Amino acid sequence: MKLNSIGFSDPGLIRSNNQDAFYIDPEGRFFIVADGMGGHAGGEQASRIATEQIQAYLLANWGSSKSGQELLEGALWHANEAILHDQQNHSERADMGTTAVVVIFPPKDPPLCAHVGDSRLYRFRGSLLEQITEDHTWVAHALKMHEISPEQARIHPFRHVLSRCLGRDDLHTFDVQPLDVQAGDRFLLCSDGLTEELADDKIASYLQETPTLEKAAISLVDAAKEQGGHDNITVVIVSVE
Repeated sequence: MKLNSIGFSDPGLIRSNNQDAFYIDPEGRFFIVADGMGGHAGGEQASRIATEQIQAYLLANWGSSKSGQELLEGALWHANEAILHDQQNHSERADMGTTAVVVIFPPKDPPLCAHVGDSRLYRFRGSLLEQITEDHTWVAHALKMHEISPEQARIHPFRHVLSRCLGRDDLHTFDVQPLDVQAGDRFLLCSDGLTEELADDKIASYLQETPTLEKAAISLVDAAKEQGGHDNITVVIVSVE
């Protein structure tokens, strides 16, 4: 399976700093996007710790006997513990945390995704964009329970309230799921700085109408900024050849 990928991160038009982070493995084995929170320094630190620790754990255990699910769960637990440790040593960052969405293509198991928070994974196949992950937010839960409408969800004042994130000692589980992958698929990992500004049909149009990954990624970021760019915007696109 041959993969091509590209990633971009932009602070947007309102914030002076960028609390997002991403990592693309040079060998195409795994991809990470994280969106930090907890103040100017805290958010940057949390997302940086998450991406670095997930990367380090996956690299250290890639050739082990661990399954793909064990790799992903171990990497996220490792990142969570590292953020908690940093919180304990730096009281000014005690409330920091971060989302994370990770995709891996392990040598023995099928491709897998794990996530915590509201950074998302999408799959674009043919002309159909499908959200693979389910946001860990109060609003996503209320929408699933039909307590609010999709229109209400997009503008709800609690839409940024996370029910789960890295950097919490009460974090008990992650969502890990296998990925159905076919030639021609494009996978999009992104922070909510993209999805807050662009509806899914707009995201799909850019993925469909732009032939190169670089142009698609730049177009998505630019479009989010044109809609206001109220938050940091990060996109990673992975194409299956």
